[in-house]
Amino acid sequence: MLDLTIALAKGRLADQAIDLLEAAGTDCRVVREMSRKLILTDEQAGLRFILAKPADVPTYVDYGAADIGIVGKDTLLEENRSLYEVLDLGFGTCRMCVCGPEDLAGRLDSIPNKRVATKYPNIARAYFEARRESVEIIRLNGSVELAPLVGLAEVIVDIVESGRTLRENGLAVLDTIASLSARMVVNRVSMKMKADRINPLIQSVRRQLEQAGRTTP
Repeated sequence: MLDLTIALAKGRLADQAIDLLEAAGTDCRVVREMSRKLILTDEQAGLRFILAKPADVPTYVDYGAADIGIVGKDTLLEENRSLYEVLDLGFGTCRMCVCGPEDLAGRLDSIPNKRVATKYPNIARAYFEARRESVEIIRLNGSVELAPLVGLAEVIVDIVESGRTLRENGLAVLDTIASLSARMVVNRVSMKMKADRINPLIQSVRRQLEQAGRTTP
């Protein structure tokens, strides 16, 4: 009988999540199989894995299609779903930043009615609203660094890892909005109704993180 569904963000994050789950004692062999399937089931273990686009993972968990999800904090901030965020998994680390030309450093608030280009409109809007700054949000789907270079926007809000792409395009970090990493989230109803399955899994992963020297909430 299937009684636990885990949604994973496709790509590198899923690979790292699977490594962690296996190290914590969860059998993930079914996910390791070379397959194009998006739903992978282990009947014996009572487990089902869903492979989804990162932005969709919180939605699957919020609506109960998955009990547990592993996804980046950036996605959680952007989607703002009502979920239990139970663990910081310590991988996929980066920052959400406001970036722009280096000459704007220290005077970001001096530009009225800024245009802000981003793939994360909700995060950007919340940041500038908290600062009581009036901005126009321009949503882009990729290569956000182009926006200041062609005059589309004064600044951007985007994920920064090494900062190399920014430097190569004459841009710099003007402010850090949040530190990001992969998180484990749980559906609120599942946390109560399936506590006998979910809590031991959380504790096993937490112990594995502690052994690896990673901090968790």
